[in-house]
Amino acid sequence: MIRDVEVLVIGGGPAGLCAAAAAASLGAHVLICERDYVPGGQLVKQTHKFFGSEKQYAGDRGIAIGRRLIEEAHQNPNIEVLTEATVIGIYEDGIVTVFHRNQHIKIRPKRTIITTGASEKFLAFPGNDLPGIYGAGAVQTLMNVAGVKPAEKVLMVGAGNIGLIVSYQLLQAGVEVAGIVEAAPRIGGYLVHASKIRRAGVPILTGHTVKEAYGKDKLEGVIVCKLDEKFQQISGTEQDIPCDTLCLAVGLTPLTELCWQAGCEMAFIRELSGHVPLVDENLETTVPGIYAAGDVSGIEEASSAMVEGRLAGYAAAGSLGYEPEKARERREAAAAELSELRSGPTGEKILAGLEKTAAKLAARKGEAKGC
Repeated sequence: MIRDVEVLVIGGGPAGLCAAAAAASLGAHVLICERDYVPGGQLVKQTHKFFGSEKQYAGDRGIAIGRRLIEEAHQNPNIEVLTEATVIGIYEDGIVTVFHRNQHIKIRPKRTIITTGASEKFLAFPGNDLPGIYGAGAVQTLMNVAGVKPAEKVLMVGAGNIGLIVSYQLLQAGVEVAGIVEAAPRIGGYLVHASKIRRAGVPILTGHTVKEAYGKDKLEGVIVCKLDEKFQQISGTEQDIPCDTLCLAVGLTPLTELCWQAGCEMAFIRELSGHVPLVDENLETTVPGIYAAGDVSGIEEASSAMVEGRLAGYAAAGSLGYEPEKARERREAAAAELSELRSGPTGEKILAGLEKTAAKLAARKGEAKGC
């Protein structure tokens, strides 16, 4: 038996929840498939306050934003949420298969919005398979969702926003942070986060990397060393930092497996942190009726993911004939909001990546016309 759905949203994180709310607000019927036991994505473990404007929930903590979006989804009669529902396939005939609570479900959506988010990157070094070495997201989940103290003494790798924020949350949980190691010559996160870390007396070692981790049956310490201007290790600069946990916050990679499987044209865009689907101004991929929003189309802050979700939701619903004029106005408003979020130095990298994707998409369309 195949279930027909107007708009299928794959992933119930910030982008997915906002996409569903946007499409439903125009009258479309939406099904959200979330593989976890609760929707919310990264928001459920983010205890820090958001920046931006009132539209992006400035001043609210991620956990509060997540609760609000989840509550709104459950209260909306046009939205159905399936949790513990893993999408395992998107096929040529448009059928989507979902594994939900030990059953396979076949879905035929009119429109699909892929909001699968991202996965954590890892580092290669001797001893990186020792127990006690985690991604920052895993540590944050243990601490802020499960309520488990993840360590006694942590060394953080990565001074981007995630590394800085999780380090501060570890301090709040009573964990000693031995230091933060950053390969780049300067921190990559916001100064407001770095300042809190420095005031707490935590050293931030820029221009350093992990040389090796050691321990008998579990992590006991880490050897770090300095890097030269070509990011090569400098012999004789090693430091031994005893710790029971090494936390890696070295970036995210878009989770694009379903985009590949659906036949979306992909491109490696370094500024967007990996292979991403080529999308147009409405976030529609090269496969008609399939949209991509949030980290799956390029790594950004959760605020941008939520706005992208809204834009894709309005576009999907409008393409189905639901209040097309209102959908157009709301899409344009969301696009303007994204431009505002990406203004300034912090958005330069993202804008450069988006320019590359736009150029590749334009070239593809030109080739198609030539045929």
